[in-house]
Amino acid sequence: MADFDAIVVGSGMSGGWVAKELCERGVKTLVLERGKDIKPEEDYTDNLDPWDKKFLDRVRPDEAERDYKIQKDVYVFYESTKHLWVKDSDHPYEAAQGTDYEWYRGYHVGGRSLLWARMSYRFSDHDFKANKADGVGVDWPIRYDDLKPWYDYVEKFAGISGNNDGLGQLPDGVYLPPFELDCAAKHLQGKLAENYNDRQLIAGRVANLTRTTPEQEALGRAPCQARYHCFRGCSYGAYFSSNSATLPAAKKTGNLTLRPDSIVHSVIYDPKTKRATGVRVIDRLTKETKTYTARVVFLNASAINTAAILLQSGTEEMPKGLANSSDQVGRNLMDHVAGARAQATIDGMTDKYVYGRYPGQGYIPRYRNYPEYDQPYKRGFAFQVYTGRGTWQAGRQGIGAGFKTANRDPGPWTIFLDAYAEVLPDPNNRVGLHKTRTDKWGIPVPVMDARMGPNEVALLEAASKDAEDILRKGNYSNIKVHPVEPTKPGNRIHEMGTARMGRDPKTSVLNKWNQAWDCENLFITDGAAMTSSAIQNPSVTYMALSARAANHAADLLESGKL
Repeated sequence: MADFDAIVVGSGMSGGWVAKELCERGVKTLVLERGKDIKPEEDYTDNLDPWDKKFLDRVRPDEAERDYKIQKDVYVFYESTKHLWVKDSDHPYEAAQGTDYEWYRGYHVGGRSLLWARMSYRFSDHDFKANKADGVGVDWPIRYDDLKPWYDYVEKFAGISGNNDGLGQLPDGVYLPPFELDCAAKHLQGKLAENYNDRQLIAGRVANLTRTTPEQEALGRAPCQARYHCFRGCSYGAYFSSNSATLPAAKKTGNLTLRPDSIVHSVIYDPKTKRATGVRVIDRLTKETKTYTARVVFLNASAINTAAILLQSGTEEMPKGLANSSDQVGRNLMDHVAGARAQATIDGMTDKYVYGRYPGQGYIPRYRNYPEYDQPYKRGFAFQVYTGRGTWQAGRQGIGAGFKTANRDPGPWTIFLDAYAEVLPDPNNRVGLHKTRTDKWGIPVPVMDARMGPNEVALLEAASKDAEDILRKGNYSNIKVHPVEPTKPGNRIHEMGTARMGRDPKTSVLNKWNQAWDCENLFITDGAAMTSSAIQNPSVTYMALSARAANHAADLLESGKL
């Protein structure tokens, strides 16, 4: 008799969804989280006053360099948020010689669902067909129509604000009313419509509630206050996270068991039945080991950790790692790439200012190689558009009456275009395990070997030229085009692809239901499952895949097939 019906490894974006769906289907579910539990009254800092922030909210340089060598560079790393990011000194990893990798992580209940930028864009059928059309990687085993009802389902529950813009490359969805664009973004929106017929600026689609449904209110969620304190945790539950939405929903069923401080070492495999029987766990605090058994196992530990668990789970029958007869576990490590940026000043509109802080940004969806493939490079890019007005202290220094007068008015309106481009799947970009080095729990540390290739550079070069063209045709002032500098792999915090879905067990790890070809009761629905990266922020696709796979697993459990 198994301890549970299902085990879910990881409580973040995808793991929370799996837990919710399984528990609501009556499946007794154990969720294992390697980090600590989260107590909003202690761990959220969104109501902290500026004068209560230690060191002006800066982390001491010696502490940052010693304990947070990688995490210190993430854009929302502060004294008040450092506890939501791992200590690199406790959780080491390595990059292969001649490469670099920036791995930003949060180990706690909810994982990076507490820290994400909340951008929620569906993949289109164009994206699901891209690998086949370009002859890159392997073909996705699903198409947009397979996932559309699940996009609808997760968006309604999570609460995504935005417009239905009628764009083929960015399908419409089930949205709450959008946050209004500011006057600078609207100005750019008009200029794009005036100067181009292939590109437009839309309101960003973000997982922040502009209003609530009874279902969301029953979970204790409230509308967004437009404070832009999201990365500090939200006491209102106004943005989607495992902690505000899926885990409370799972808990209400009475079928959830949540165990934090539980580091999964490996999956236990029975060669006789060719199924997983459970997982081996190391207690984070005591380092004691324990085994939990279940009829179904879901890996949702994030793309790198999920691959590492599979590689650590090798047996005599599977010496390359569990579910790795294809030799694809750990391969095709993807991210997105940025590093093409341009900015400008808008003259005028000095009588206008903003009310509140928009928790997203404007967005110019992909237009290159869409709908036809007409560029020498593969795939495309999109622009995240940041607009706003300078502060009252923008570079104005001095003393006395002159200083006061100079700071009486805020600075000018500005536009900042930041390109996000697709990274192609490449089997040589991979994560493996170090042969000798282990962490403090005796687990081999991951080794990342990933590079940005010539196609990624070509995309950014094209994006940089387009950004300049957009600003010049808009007749903006003080245009500055930054040199193209591709971000390092991992920098965009969208690691994907290390246990990809596919149509053939010889070239992929998972089938169309996110089931491992080699182990039918093992499912993977985090970023590891992605067959290509597209341009869009991937989290809402993780949610849809997770809900779909969890319900399929529940069907198989009910039928007795698992």
